[in-house]
Amino acid sequence: MVAPLPLWLNCVRSVATDRKIRGMVAKPGLDGHDRGAKVIARALRDAGMEVIYTGLRQTPEMVVTAALQEDVDVIRLSILSGAHNAIVPRVMDLLRQNKMDDVLVLVGGIIPDQDMEALKKAGVAGIFQPGTSMDEIVSFIRENLKPRDMAAR
Repeated sequence: MVAPLPLWLNCVRSVATDRKIRGMVAKPGLDGHDRGAKVIARALRDAGMEVIYTGLRQTPEMVVTAALQEDVDVIRLSILSGAHNAIVPRVMDLLRQNKMDDVLVLVGGIIPDQDMEALKKAGVAGIFQPGTSMDEIVSFIRENLKPRDMAAR
């Protein structure tokens, strides 16, 4: 008997289009540890999403430029360095300046509980700390993906 597929594999298309969800995993700041980011990128690919991994030591400008060029639906920032309070607001400002308000932004890594509210007020849709299951992240993306406004781009 074959085991059933996980629920997150049942739907691999974007809510707003008939194309695959395009995601980006970025490692902004000076943090040089990317094992977790690579694991997330692989899990999203295994869930049927297209994933661009930007590599280490990206600036907020580099992250947003890549997201714009790649026309992503979701950006997953992986931050372990403690610089989230500086990096995330800058990324969110640049996304707004580029009229990319429809991009879902997630943050993962070492994010203290006391910083979560400010990040969400800045526009972050979800924050995932160590130990979060891959299924939970994939489900969150599918359930919270914003409709694409292609005319605005």
